[in-house]
Amino acid sequence: MATWNSRGLRGSVLEDMINRTNERYLAEGLALIQKIPTPITPINIDKETRHITLAYFDQKSTVDYIGAVQGIPVCFDAKECAVNTFSLQNIHPHQVAFMENFEKQDGIAFFLIYYTSRDEMYYLPYKDLKVFWDRAQSGGRKSFRFDELNTDYFIKHKADGFVPYLEALQKDLETRD
Repeated sequence: MATWNSRGLRGSVLEDMINRTNERYLAEGLALIQKIPTPITPINIDKETRHITLAYFDQKSTVDYIGAVQGIPVCFDAKECAVNTFSLQNIHPHQVAFMENFEKQDGIAFFLIYYTSRDEMYYLPYKDLKVFWDRAQSGGRKSFRFDELNTDYFIKHKADGFVPYLEALQKDLETRD
């Protein structure tokens, strides 16, 4: 069973950037996106600081963020990758199933991947993830390489941490029927 202190705070830099971006999008009236907390059950709590030092996850989480952009339902997950190959082990079958069902309800599902060693951000549409996922499920590569990504979906994040992912979302929408 995975526990809180064994997993650490992976992705917290990316999530901080996305949270600030979502606050700005809300202030500008462009989107309402909420961070979905992962339900945990505390096991150990430091009595002095009242911080949770050990916990287990109650249930499988679906995605990190969910909300609406100009009336369009969106959900996405944020991932960090330190190398040029993204392992699909970082994505769980229940997340893929949730995103697939979300898209069937006319929502838009995607991943935001931050390649930390390159300092590059990428918007991965669900349909593109599904190609990599299906390839792995049928015995192919269990990962995808940086050079397999569609260059149209790279995001230029700003020095202040702003991640303009709505621009990539617009490109995604333009490719749909």
